[in-house]
Amino acid sequence: MATESANGQYQAWIQDLGIPSDLALWMQLGFKVVLVIFAAWVANLIAKKLLLRGVGMLVSYTESRWDDTLQKYGVFDRLASFAPATVLYLSAELVFATGKENGDNEWVRRLSLVIMVLLSVRILDALIDAGVEYIQDYDFSKEKPVRGYAQIAVLAVYLVGGIFILSILLDKEPWGLLTGLGAMSAVLLLVFRDTILGLVASIQINANDMVRRGDWIEMPQKGADGDVLDITLHTVKVQNWDKTISTIPTQALINESFKNWRGMSESGGRRIKRSIYIDQDSIRFCDDKMLERWRRSEIIGDYIAQKLTEIEVHNQGKNLETALNGRRLTNIGTFRAYVEAYLRSHPDIQHQMTLLVRQLPPTAQGLPIEIYCFSALQNWDRYESLQADIIDHLISVLGEFGLRIFQYPTTISAQQLNLENLDPN
Repeated sequence: MATESANGQYQAWIQDLGIPSDLALWMQLGFKVVLVIFAAWVANLIAKKLLLRGVGMLVSYTESRWDDTLQKYGVFDRLASFAPATVLYLSAELVFATGKENGDNEWVRRLSLVIMVLLSVRILDALIDAGVEYIQDYDFSKEKPVRGYAQIAVLAVYLVGGIFILSILLDKEPWGLLTGLGAMSAVLLLVFRDTILGLVASIQINANDMVRRGDWIEMPQKGADGDVLDITLHTVKVQNWDKTISTIPTQALINESFKNWRGMSESGGRRIKRSIYIDQDSIRFCDDKMLERWRRSEIIGDYIAQKLTEIEVHNQGKNLETALNGRRLTNIGTFRAYVEAYLRSHPDIQHQMTLLVRQLPPTAQGLPIEIYCFSALQNWDRYESLQADIIDHLISVLGEFGLRIFQYPTTISAQQLNLENLDPN
């Protein structure tokens, strides 16, 4: 009633001034627009300068981390933007309640509702991003593609928001628009093809526990060899060991093969598989001098005593004038026993896992003695150092067993061979 009385007084005042009615309507509308803009500006000023500043001070005083994360992603800033939108919505009834069949206030109301829906979507988007960052510090988040789920949620929020905006502008029920979208499913499948593939791939990756954040994966066809930094709806980000970043489509992890080293990390060991190639010309039976020297070894002294006892019992009554009769120790066999005993006594070798020292088929490069064991050190630098230390030691002790490592003739060995040929003695 107060609005109608004020409008009547305004119309009488306009007639007294002799202003044309069309111009008077435009003046009235312009005045209302200015008034609403001013009110919205005041509401925004109060929300941003006073309330938001107070919230910021409160956040800085609290020790909890969740409110800092909300502030970082602008959740409070976007909430403050509701103040001018609310003023615009209220003005639809209080200020714009004029015009043919109240058409002005209807469009203002729709516009304000659209703005509120957009603000709600942006707030939910910020809340989801803040939630992802907050929970990624917990261990359970490494087992699930949290960011992929978050992107699915954001996509759903924007889709629902778009449906509500269309329903407001068209003045129709949202469920009726969903029915219409069903008829456009073919177009939607084409437009959102990559998103749908990424969604299906994310579900399969999570269901089969194929990849987690922090896993070391190797995918040569994509140039990826390093730790998984993030798993999103469309891509998997991998930081390679040379600190470059490889981005792999999520569906590629389903369609193509890759190696995940998580099993190695969880097992507590990392495999060492190396071979030493022995010059076969240096392999022979052990003599008494060798056996006496090996008896004093802390690593294989007991082994030598045990084997000699077994051989003595076995050879009783046999003609030992020829090496073809009876049993004898060989330097290569004793070396294999030494390597196995050395590895089993090493503190950085995982003794609960497979440990083998075996001969491989002879090659043109010599007789391979393969070391197959697992290091208790999994960090790359410490693992490589341990592996190098073991090989260094074994190569150095080869001479104690009368063995030589095989290598192709070098310039120095060729020169020495020529000098020996020239020596008349």
